[in-house]
Amino acid sequence: MSDTPIFHLEKRDDRIAILWMDDPRQSVNTLKRDLIEQFESVLVEVENNRELEVLVFASGKPEGFIAGADLHMLEDVATPEQAQSLSQMAQALNNRLARLQPRSVAAIHGACLGGGLELVLALDFRVASNDQQTRIGLPEVQLGLLPGGGGTQRLPALIGAERALDLLLTGRQLSANRARHVGIVDELVPKEILIEAAIKLAQSRHREHPRTFASVRHYLSFNQLREWALAGNPIGRRVLFDQARKRLLRKTRGNYPAPERILEVSKIGLEQGFEAGLAAEAKAFGELVVSPEARQLVNVFFASNELKKDRGISDPLIEPRAIHKVGVLGAGLMGAGISYVTITKARVPVRLKDKDGPGLSHGLAYVQRLLDGRVSKRAMTPLQRAQSLAILTGTVDYRGFANADLVIEAVFEDLTLKQRILRDIESITDDKTVFASNTSAIPITEIAAAGQRPENVIGMHYFSPVEKMPLLEIVTTDVTAPWVITTCVEFGKRQGKTVIVVNDGPGFYTSRILGPYMNEAIYLLTEGVPIDRVDRALRDFGFPVGPMALLDEVGIDVGNKVADRLSKAFGDRMRPPPGIEKLLQDQRLGRKNRRGMYHYGSQKRGAKRVDESVYQLLGVAPSNPMSSREIAERCALQMVNEAVHCLQEGVLRSPRDGDVGAVFGLGFPPFRGGPFRYLDQNGVKAVASRLEQLNDQHGGRYRPAPLLLEKGREGSGFYDG
Repeated sequence: MSDTPIFHLEKRDDRIAILWMDDPRQSVNTLKRDLIEQFESVLVEVENNRELEVLVFASGKPEGFIAGADLHMLEDVATPEQAQSLSQMAQALNNRLARLQPRSVAAIHGACLGGGLELVLALDFRVASNDQQTRIGLPEVQLGLLPGGGGTQRLPALIGAERALDLLLTGRQLSANRARHVGIVDELVPKEILIEAAIKLAQSRHREHPRTFASVRHYLSFNQLREWALAGNPIGRRVLFDQARKRLLRKTRGNYPAPERILEVSKIGLEQGFEAGLAAEAKAFGELVVSPEARQLVNVFFASNELKKDRGISDPLIEPRAIHKVGVLGAGLMGAGISYVTITKARVPVRLKDKDGPGLSHGLAYVQRLLDGRVSKRAMTPLQRAQSLAILTGTVDYRGFANADLVIEAVFEDLTLKQRILRDIESITDDKTVFASNTSAIPITEIAAAGQRPENVIGMHYFSPVEKMPLLEIVTTDVTAPWVITTCVEFGKRQGKTVIVVNDGPGFYTSRILGPYMNEAIYLLTEGVPIDRVDRALRDFGFPVGPMALLDEVGIDVGNKVADRLSKAFGDRMRPPPGIEKLLQDQRLGRKNRRGMYHYGSQKRGAKRVDESVYQLLGVAPSNPMSSREIAERCALQMVNEAVHCLQEGVLRSPRDGDVGAVFGLGFPPFRGGPFRYLDQNGVKAVASRLEQLNDQHGGRYRPAPLLLEKGREGSGFYDG
């Protein structure tokens, strides 16, 4: 039991009590094993007080409710039975909350996630602040788990199986407004009156136990009739769950067991009752916790959380400088995306420049569409949209850039152009302005060489589309000033990004490890492996999109430029296969000119067809029967091996950064943990041996990195020494 008081029961004279949770040991409340005894003692006090009429559960944190369970509890779990016991304890506590004699209500402000939401689902009512910081959801599936405190049973009972499955299977976090719309929250109020509003709601409403759709009043609504048709009878239930399973398998391709277990236990609860559902939930939770998929997903979660505290430099005395205004050069998809996350997440004014009016208008319209989309989804109010647009301005010259604290260029991948822009910016700004390049492969040192203040030049490599991709790769040179590094790291976090810091070099980290992966896909094509089979094999391996489709999206011409630069730097290991030149000579640039590996006509989304003329152009017959496993292995091991080269050469600071960069930036399968976790899990020596076999078969591009061979000889991994 924790000696630090976490729970405090404030009794009022009007038969009302407020149960406050405030863990002074941490900035946010989380549910820990050592809190159980203390929580139980408070519950006993509530249960024994027969005069209480209303109990309010609230957080003492000014900007947070309960961010979920502390995942460090799972680090010491070795067996399914141990994890199952944790689930059963959580279920028992929430069952006690559900049986309390006073009417119970949650007063929610801030993050109410995972176990925190499961706790409040056991209460009679929920009132939430209408603040942007209030987020509600059950994100366990994203960690390879399922809610273990009754969430798979109580959420469907509250909002219906169809809506509940959507939240359980995606782990989506809802705004307070959206949570009210789907029925999780009963009322929204300003945070200043949250407690009193919660009390008033509990006093004015009658309790409905259990919270189901059994009353005639509920049946009068269309949504409840639909719920009965889908989940309230055996035929509809089978259709609902069969369709949900088909959809999730199209997405997960069987690589993630948690969604299937969520479907299983939710269905058991609907068919066999609440207690049977809880038992199934606890058992499934126990088995998932010790699964390799969950272990790796939790590793990725911990790594990304560590990066939230990483300042990018080792000197604690150097502080980041404030960013009050940002200039963005280039209003294409990248520049517009950077502008969007800056005005919406960092909430910093942006001056967006393009070379001409049409280009600028296109970029501004793109930002407008993104904002309109958020309003239509109720993730943003019209007022918030107007406030964001008010701090975005456009220009076709450099007016308005002189007082920018940070200028980010997102123009074409042309060294001469980027150097010219750097000189232009330096001529109108002072030594306090940071110049950042969004280049994906050109060394920052080469760009900075044209400037007068190379110490102020840095790489900020975003990923497309910027508004969706979570990674930001900060690229530093030998002379980049430490204050510049930490300033850009902290600003990237304000933009909502997970930030890794890497050292300069051709392709940096992400583009460099992507290069041989993409090259190998083309090698497979030249060996007669069909385009769609290559893509399907890598999607089955766990990548969100196959390399051929990705090449079309990036642009075959862009990919060739990066490949050429990497080949010049690293020789045969990165040399692109023959055939790329023929594709370019045939004006195949990918999706942007609707000529690539696939057809881009009027067919429906997701129905892309391979452009069979590619085979004739390259002089290959698409008849190679190579197995999906070998296809995926050949591509993935190229990426893994190159990641080790990057670590050995000092491009990467740590295996952690390499794993997060590959997962968040390139879509390396999260359930495999990243290149270095993949090596540790599969055995460094075994992977090195396989690379040597492939090297003998296909030439020097598979030669294992020296560090990989060294680790293999030592019998050590990248995380255990």
